[in-house]
Amino acid sequence: MNFSLSEDHTVLRDAAADFLRDQVDLAPLLVPGADAQQAPYDALWAKLCELGWPAMAVPEAHGGLGMSEIDVAIVLRECGRTLAPTPLLGTLAGTWALLAAGSPEQQTLWLPQVAEAGLRMALATAPASGDAGAADADVMATLHADGSYRLSGSSHFVIDAPGAQLLVVAAMLDGAKRLFLVQGEADGIETEWLAWRDITRQVAHVHVKDAVGDLMPGDWDSTWPTLRNRLHLALAAESAGGLQAVLDDTTAYVKERVAFGRPIGAYQSIKHGLADMLAQTECTQTAVLYAAWAQSQDERTATLASAMAQAYASEAYRDATHRSIQMFGAIGFTWEMKNHLYFKRARANAEWLGSAAEQRELIARTLETAHATPH
Repeated sequence: MNFSLSEDHTVLRDAAADFLRDQVDLAPLLVPGADAQQAPYDALWAKLCELGWPAMAVPEAHGGLGMSEIDVAIVLRECGRTLAPTPLLGTLAGTWALLAAGSPEQQTLWLPQVAEAGLRMALATAPASGDAGAADADVMATLHADGSYRLSGSSHFVIDAPGAQLLVVAAMLDGAKRLFLVQGEADGIETEWLAWRDITRQVAHVHVKDAVGDLMPGDWDSTWPTLRNRLHLALAAESAGGLQAVLDDTTAYVKERVAFGRPIGAYQSIKHGLADMLAQTECTQTAVLYAAWAQSQDERTATLASAMAQAYASEAYRDATHRSIQMFGAIGFTWEMKNHLYFKRARANAEWLGSAAEQRELIARTLETAHATPH
């Protein structure tokens, strides 16, 4: 299989890279005590909307760009490379959920608003355990006499919840986990900011009290695998970009930093470390492109490819950021350098949808199921 980017993909990558390089400013986060509320979310999001990025995953029939998963992965890679503080991931997650579980009427109502107005979304499915794919939820839904559904409870560790205008909330209804659309500014919605380790990303608990929810017809068991696969791809793509940035920054630094009369990059131990980082970066990029292609194949292929990409990318990214800090030396531990931001993003990406070990368990279960299925 040829994993080289096409001419169109190369143009997209370069355009995204140039834009983000010019527009992303992490300076507010490089001071002691900074948190996610200092990240320039709103300003950068407005500029992304001008480029139409929220419309990437929205079908053309709903006013979107209808871009492929490969296109989306390329853009997310560049976002990860610059640690762009935007609600793009949450909005993509909400869009994917709406496409997978929403009714035609719900899609017609909301998807054009995402594509044309940059409606911000967030996916709120995790109970207190933090397992977004769990079979249970800490929100309960009840059907009232007027035909409306009312939600009460809490969703935890919701990425991009602050400022979200539309939430996809998982709630228990008649003993089953279901998805509901809840307007972010509706009565009964409270967002509790979290002191998340990754300060380039806004995360919160969402508390709902007798809030009105619009039930999505898609059932959880059929919706979650599709949604999970795309989220694995998204995180792996971000990690691929972060790996490239860490490799580039570290390589540039060891060429300039002199010790004992020589650039430290001339020493064998540094060379070996950089070689390992380069191999990890290239392997991650290949895994991401394969996973992006696999989304258009059958569910088993998509599950295997996405889980493999996320498992490898999360461990490689975490390892590379650790190596980078060591090669930078003492200055690599300071708030004024970007090293800690990449390190924290790597840790967060590795934990949000489960550890690499859990991804490998998913791979094993998928293979066992396929083997046990009679042909």
